[in-house]
Amino acid sequence: MAGNTFGQLFRITTFGESHGRAIGLVVDGCPAGLPVDEAFVQAELARRRPGQSKIVTQRKEADQVEFFSGIFEGQTTGSPIGMAIFNADARSKDYSHIADKFRPSHADYTYHAKWGTRDYRGGGRSSARETAARVAGGALAKLFLKSYGIEVRAYVSQVGHLSLPGSYQDVDLSKTEDNPVRCPDMGMAAKMERFIKEVRKAGDTVGGVVSAVITGCPAGLGEPAFDKLHADLGKAMLSINACKGFEYGSGFEGVSMRGSEHNDAFQNQDGQIVTTTNHSGGIQGGISNGMDIYFRAAFKPVATIVPPQASVNEAGEAVTVEGKGRHDPCVVPRAVPIVEAMAALTVADHILRQRSARV
Repeated sequence: MAGNTFGQLFRITTFGESHGRAIGLVVDGCPAGLPVDEAFVQAELARRRPGQSKIVTQRKEADQVEFFSGIFEGQTTGSPIGMAIFNADARSKDYSHIADKFRPSHADYTYHAKWGTRDYRGGGRSSARETAARVAGGALAKLFLKSYGIEVRAYVSQVGHLSLPGSYQDVDLSKTEDNPVRCPDMGMAAKMERFIKEVRKAGDTVGGVVSAVITGCPAGLGEPAFDKLHADLGKAMLSINACKGFEYGSGFEGVSMRGSEHNDAFQNQDGQIVTTTNHSGGIQGGISNGMDIYFRAAFKPVATIVPPQASVNEAGEAVTVEGKGRHDPCVVPRAVPIVEAMAALTVADHILRQRSARV
């Protein structure tokens, strides 16, 4: 199966299925000599793991990461870094009723159409459980970026019709982890939590938006034409399960502005070139300009719902599909660390690529 590797120089390749023995990855290209804080990597996984609150799936996985290679005496050696997260609470019998059925809006039919076979247990490779490996790799990327003074932070800005007004500059991002929704506004977080619980009680699901900001990024990251920084960030976000939309900077709202309003004027501020506004979202011509990079990623409602749904089986016969097993009523609280991980991997890759751009 192709398409399991992300990045060019700072590169991850993930493996494993939802109900297989383990989820894992190989990180290649991580420079030697990087101090590896294994407790930090584990803490990042804890932010994504299932069963952490009443508004996420109740699958019980500790998501304990094991390092197999590439680290010696607490530092990276420059060789491939192997990691695995063993599955401990897979209940494959919960999926026996859909062994030959195609669940609406899942990857069941498309996987079957592509390969002629599929692992129906929890979606197999198409399961969001695969993202645990991404978070582990993203944690290493974050440690790498920290040495450059670059930080990636994300938060939930919308759940269903409940939307947090303003931008990342209007909230205290240090409060993001203070509630299970991961919304930095405590009042809005409480409303979102109540709403998610109501949706779950009804056997339904709801979508939302994760907003993110990358601070400390230097000017010059990104490539011309096809490897623009925002294009790679968009690919990173849209590769995450359930992600349906990506916008950066002014995004779609920018279409209502005139050029005279939207243009970001340059100025010299204490010897550093900055812009007076940041409608560009820190990226111009596909290359970072040194300002904050901010973006939003939209996530659809989880496809597994309790009420019966009409579908067909592998023989094309009409069937009814009922939602069983343990699933998230809303993915965005657990998507926050995944968004951060993919953004960190993208920027880390471009940092290494920039090293070869000039003498």
